[in-house]
Amino acid sequence: MTGSIAGIVRAIEALNDAVGRTVSWLAVVLVFTTCLVAVLRYGFSIGFVWMQELYVWMHAAVFLLVSGYTLQHEGHVRIDVFYGPASLRTKAWINIFGTLVFLFPMLALIAYVGTPYVLLSWTRLEASQEAGGLHGLFLLKSCMLGFVVLLALQGVALLLRSAMVIAGNPEWDPSNRKPADGH
Repeated sequence: MTGSIAGIVRAIEALNDAVGRTVSWLAVVLVFTTCLVAVLRYGFSIGFVWMQELYVWMHAAVFLLVSGYTLQHEGHVRIDVFYGPASLRTKAWINIFGTLVFLFPMLALIAYVGTPYVLLSWTRLEASQEAGGLHGLFLLKSCMLGFVVLLALQGVALLLRSAMVIAGNPEWDPSNRKPADGH
């Protein structure tokens, strides 16, 4: 049983790791684009709407698509007064509680409200409303659903890891990120 759990956790975390590492490179492009927009606009009085939209869209895509990766690497905000000094088992219970009570309901609400919004955007092949803006706004809006899927999957991995810690397997501690082979 733990072998199949390990396989599920590894697959989810490999996906989020690959997406996170790939999408995080957009941050480099984002910095370059932002600097270029500033230099062109303030140095040469040249402005391109599509370029200004590009860095806003990249910023949104980075934050939405690396959320699962951030959860995997314990980068989301926690209240350290409670979580920091807690035992490994208590942290596992806090993770389970937080995932079931806060994370999954929030993601369900975002999916419920966001799916029709994204689908409508796709049916219209929505583009920027600005003259000279970017086409493909529907792709950016799809990142909302990518956010839900990637973060929900990582939430499942966190639940599985936490359950294994509670069952007496400390090597499954989410801060370790990789269960021992065969466990």
